Amino acid sequence: IEVGDLYASGTISGSDPKSFGSMLELTWRGQNPIQLSNGQERKFIDDNDTVTMKAWAEKDGVRVGFGEVSGKIIPAI
Repeated sequence: IEVGDLYASGTISGSDPKSFGSMLELTWRGQNPIQLSNGQERKFIDDNDTVTMKAWAEKDGVRVGFGEVSGKIIPAI
């Protein structure tokens, strides 16, 4: 991934909490932290976190994968 690359340019969310598309939605703007699998609680994505996105779509028994992309959040200069 290079500076200026455009991906996941919008949040696609549903009404069910399991279909929320951002940390901001998942934590209700930081008011309700989520618990990670390691037991740590988080309200926002932090510096040095790695974010991985992967997607697929399925219709009429046909499934198409869109691959996976990862990026590390580096601190602002």
